[in-house]
Amino acid sequence: MIPEICCIGHITLDKIITPRLETYMPGGTAFYVAHALANLDHTGFRLLTSVGPTEMGAVEDIRKRGIEVDVIPSRKSVFFENKYGDNPNDRTQRVLAKADPFTVDNLKDVEAKIFHLGTLLADDFSLDALKLLSSKGIVSVDAQGYLREVRGEQVHPVDWADKTEALKYIDILKANEKEMETLTGTTDPREAARRLAAWGCREVLLTLGDRGSLIYTDGKFYDIPAYPTTDVVDATGCGDTYMAGYLYSRSRGADYVEAGKFAAAMCTIKLAHTGPFNGTEADIRHLIG
Repeated sequence: MIPEICCIGHITLDKIITPRLETYMPGGTAFYVAHALANLDHTGFRLLTSVGPTEMGAVEDIRKRGIEVDVIPSRKSVFFENKYGDNPNDRTQRVLAKADPFTVDNLKDVEAKIFHLGTLLADDFSLDALKLLSSKGIVSVDAQGYLREVRGEQVHPVDWADKTEALKYIDILKANEKEMETLTGTTDPREAARRLAAWGCREVLLTLGDRGSLIYTDGKFYDIPAYPTTDVVDATGCGDTYMAGYLYSRSRGADYVEAGKFAAAMCTIKLAHTGPFNGTEADIRHLIG
């Protein structure tokens, strides 16, 4: 049976520094999406990752939670340092090691109805890889990695060189406020969404911090509220948690607003602790009310 959702991305080693803590833990889109969905009905979900030997323990932990994981061996795992200020939306990054990119050759046999690509760095997925996956199913992309250029150890924001071509092969694109401005040159979320859609993307998801999120599709805007939290502990992985909730909900028949609210509620629950989402679907429904 073809999986409903296949998340493709690197599992990383993350050093997380906040005003309240300093810790090391696995990370990356693959890690946060897999653990989030492990707490829900993950029937039909599959993970394809590429890691070095040091992160195989993280893979085995995900498998123990009932998630099917395929591994492409890499010489190294991605090693990120994420440093946050008092505002959890403000983050500086360093890349202390890089993994091998995903190639057409090692993606040619993967099958799914929805492919969610967890880009971490600009060379993770080539344009040819996007074209290949788009011929097999719906392609969902987190824009973050395409906007990160590594110089030495420092991560610098850059525009996505192939964006107008790449977006022809991307059905669902998620970006935060800074990323949408880099991509489109505007700070107006509605105008940014229109520009991204004009380049070919069918569903545009813009996460706007405590202002909630915006979904744009078929010429219509859907404003999604942010659910307040009394305790912001760690924002690492919130964007990945949002996409896990959105794709999970949409794949089960929810409309755009229902899926957006589900995703937003998952983010609020995740914000209150370090590590991936650890709540339940009942927790999410209770928060939505």
